Amino acid sequence: MLGKLKVVRRQLLQRYEHQPFVSCLAGLYGCQWRRYQRARAQPGECCCSRLECGSFGMLIVTFFLSLVFLYFWSEAQNDYDDFDWFNFGNLGFWFPWSVVLLVVAAALFTYIAILLLLAVCLLSEGQRLYLHWSHKIGILVTLTFSISATAVLSDLWSRQWRTLLLSLQVTAPFLHLGGVSLMTLLSWPVALHFFRMNKRVRQVAILGLYLAVLFALYLVPLGMHSPCIKEEGTLGPAPALIGHRGAPMLAPENTQLSFEKAVEAGGDGLETDVTISYDGVPFLMHDRTLRRTTNVREVFPNRTDMPADMFTWAELEMLDAGSWFLQRDPFGTAWSLSLEEQELTQNQTVPSLIEFLNLAARHGSLVIFDLHRPPRGHPYRDTWITRTLEVLHNESYINSSQVLWLPSEQRVLVQELDPELQQTSGSRGSIEELQRDHIVRLNLHYSSMSQEQISKYATVNISTNLYVVSQPWLYSLAWCAGVHSVTTNAMHILKNLQRPLFLMTPEQYSLMWMLTDAVSVVFIVLVFAFHWWRERCLPFWSGSRQVHENGPYSKFRTDQSDVLGIRWNPILSERTAPVLVSLPMDPTLSLHTPSVPRHGYPVLV
Repeated sequence: MLGKLKVVRRQLLQRYEHQPFVSCLAGLYGCQWRRYQRARAQPGECCCSRLECGSFGMLIVTFFLSLVFLYFWSEAQNDYDDFDWFNFGNLGFWFPWSVVLLVVAAALFTYIAILLLLAVCLLSEGQRLYLHWSHKIGILVTLTFSISATAVLSDLWSRQWRTLLLSLQVTAPFLHLGGVSLMTLLSWPVALHFFRMNKRVRQVAILGLYLAVLFALYLVPLGMHSPCIKEEGTLGPAPALIGHRGAPMLAPENTQLSFEKAVEAGGDGLETDVTISYDGVPFLMHDRTLRRTTNVREVFPNRTDMPADMFTWAELEMLDAGSWFLQRDPFGTAWSLSLEEQELTQNQTVPSLIEFLNLAARHGSLVIFDLHRPPRGHPYRDTWITRTLEVLHNESYINSSQVLWLPSEQRVLVQELDPELQQTSGSRGSIEELQRDHIVRLNLHYSSMSQEQISKYATVNISTNLYVVSQPWLYSLAWCAGVHSVTTNAMHILKNLQRPLFLMTPEQYSLMWMLTDAVSVVFIVLVFAFHWWRERCLPFWSGSRQVHENGPYSKFRTDQSDVLGIRWNPILSERTAPVLVSLPMDPTLSLHTPSVPRHGYPVLV
């Protein structure tokens, strides 16, 4: 009987004390859309059961792990093309896995962030947490995805963690601002529960943890270093741009159209990869096979996986090297091509080294290329270097000073045959070793970027080129670090960048840091002072009334006045509505004490 009376009482309170905001929060978080389905935490009590505490802790862990993965993968956009082609080589078909992975990571993080926001809002309203089982499954799925994806990518693509560290040199000031802002907003529920807790151990634990994280965020800028925080007037010229296999975002890579697009976009140089056909014609091809960038499957169905250098030049000229770009659209930019350019794309063939060098000679562009040694059994396996030099000297009209000679094999012989070539090394070394080999330029992966190393080599006139830099933030960082040139897929984008995206003086950064921390401290002090005032002073000024689970209540006994009661007649049907009557009450009866009148009907007051 008392259970039924409690249900009726809660139904009445739900009707007359309707709280749409709390109802919405509890409904979305725990599917508790009715008021009597949820409970309000009393001052000093724990916000939830042990099971729900574990669920809330897992929610927090999942939030941070999914945030780390989302940040990691969003900053890896510079290498999405490599990731997708890597999967193409293993799976045999093209699909933009990188973008799909980014969308899934963003969706799961958004879902977890909303759940965490709902939980914090419920705690701020003093509600007990109850997470619905479907959300618990969602948290487990997100946690599994974040851990698995991070582990797999770390194993296959560990170099991307260095990209993440580089990105912090640009984003750390903004991440610091966001982290401090988030902790400042959390001061509201922390202060609320701090002053409502009766146990000193819990108070010390919650406040100590909060202040530890907060002070750590305050001091994070002390350990930050970025080449983009520099004195005014010390920024050098923008790095020169070298088209990576031409302009692969605007035309199929390693084709004449691609290199012409790179020149039109204002590129200073062109980069490619060279291999030698079976009959001794050097041609442009990055992969070991022709499967990815030609229609070899249609023309030579039985030789799809054969090495590219085992084809004769006459066979290579039969292949279409451009249609794949329109079919797969690796960068999502095929729509920008006009109808005329689309027709040109479909008519592209595999270029020879002579055609490439002559195009660069016409436009005065620098050239740099990797030279792949043919496999065993190839007629030119032992003469591949001299055959390439023969084409460069006797069959093309490019100036040797325009060529950045990258192959490390037989470098001494190459230097003797043509001292005008700009000897370029693909690895770092001591200054003495580089000078001994007549190295004038380094060609390094962008993950090895170091302002100190770049400056050290520059003092002995050894410039640095980084590959492949396509994102504006990465190009900005290279600019601030003093890099001389970069190889890029996004020539048309980086050429329009007038200044680094993030650039400020040490004084400006210090002001930003200290102002952020000072505003945060003031706001947090005000929040704690407000909650102290409300919990300690306000009850005495408002007639000693507080708010508990079922609304306001008096801390003292009631007066001899009429009180609203609920009479329940057990004889009536359960579907009969309760009768609201005004009953006199004993002056010694507390407001929360149920009584049984002389007529035998229980009354809940």
